[in-house]
Amino acid sequence: MNILCVIPARYSSTRLPGKPLAVIAGKPMIQHVYERAKLAKAPSRVIVATDHDLVVKAVREFGGEVILTSPHHPSGTDRLAEVAEHFPTADIIINVQGDEPLISPEVIDQLAAVFETEQQASMATLMSEMEEQEYQIPSAVKVITDLAGYALYFSRSLIPYPRVRQSEQAVYKHIGIYAYRREFLMKFAKLTPTPLEKTESLEQLRALEHGYKIKVIKTQFTSIGVDTPEDLERVNMLLKQTNEGA
Repeated sequence: MNILCVIPARYSSTRLPGKPLAVIAGKPMIQHVYERAKLAKAPSRVIVATDHDLVVKAVREFGGEVILTSPHHPSGTDRLAEVAEHFPTADIIINVQGDEPLISPEVIDQLAAVFETEQQASMATLMSEMEEQEYQIPSAVKVITDLAGYALYFSRSLIPYPRVRQSEQAVYKHIGIYAYRREFLMKFAKLTPTPLEKTESLEQLRALEHGYKIKVIKTQFTSIGVDTPEDLERVNMLLKQTNEGA
């Protein structure tokens, strides 16, 4: 399979302006994400997709591949689809968020492998067991699956609700890294937003509401996305400690 890894990197951010270029352990964040993605074995190419010339300049300076996309895309999926239009021979498109500087290369390969065995899967993503302190945090998105590992629902609320106190049912956190068959991605980007998607503000619900399956893979990888200055400082400290210990 021809697998393309795309890193959407929107320059504007309400809580962290210029987020892709925020410096972490001496490098812009987008460079950390790109270099981690390049360590994955499955993708034949890794490309940054951005809406800003400053990000284009930064990526080219560290030797990365980048495409300048429209600044008017309402979501990262639309930006991803614009890039996919330039690569008609790609079979699988993997979307790695530009604010995941600690992304594990292994989970990128894990997602790519789904499409070798799951012929009915049009889309795949990840989940990991959630810590109890995150149960009531809306930004920590929860996911439940059927017995075959396909998503039943994603929510910012706690699901499943522990009606039985001694229940051993784990709560799973959705990790926002996606893989798509190219033909489905092009179709998905054109689907109209749906009621549950707008209610929860979760774009992946659009696929479920339109009747498509999303395979969800369990992983031990714990995502630390950078959305706020506090997140930035936390990741900065982690990477500095890692570099000092290397």
